[in-house]
Amino acid sequence: MTTTFDGITIGDTINGPTFSVSRESIRLFCDGSLDYNPLHLDDNYMKGNFGKTNFGGIIMHGMNNFGLITRMLTDWAYPAGAIHRRLETRWLKPVKPGDTIKPTGIIKAKQVTAKSRWVLIDVMVLNQNDEKVAMGEAMVEFPTAAKAA
Repeated sequence: MTTTFDGITIGDTINGPTFSVSRESIRLFCDGSLDYNPLHLDDNYMKGNFGKTNFGGIIMHGMNNFGLITRMLTDWAYPAGAIHRRLETRWLKPVKPGDTIKPTGIIKAKQVTAKSRWVLIDVMVLNQNDEKVAMGEAMVEFPTAAKAA
């Protein structure tokens, strides 16, 4: 079923695909992003403390969360001709190999302007324990309503 601007209600939810994090998926993201930081690759490096933080092993790139949220928004908006225009996120908890994560969104607000129609969405990524590992806010622009002939 295609989403329509008029059919969206505050509080509606959007669900994205589940993603199983593995050492291989982390390595593939390193290759795709050209980010080979030892945080993502070197277990020996990650045995140490980073100030008051000890991750206890390699962690997934935070931008992988961003990509999953973007995919969720695009899969939801694109069939309706809408465009994902803005996404702001912050990382709350590290994601490690063996974790399973899933992006979700909750419609926060709708606004019609002279030139467009906007949907504001609270977004988050949850792990297998329903803990938030990332959260933020997105805006999606829907095409203006067709004019009657």
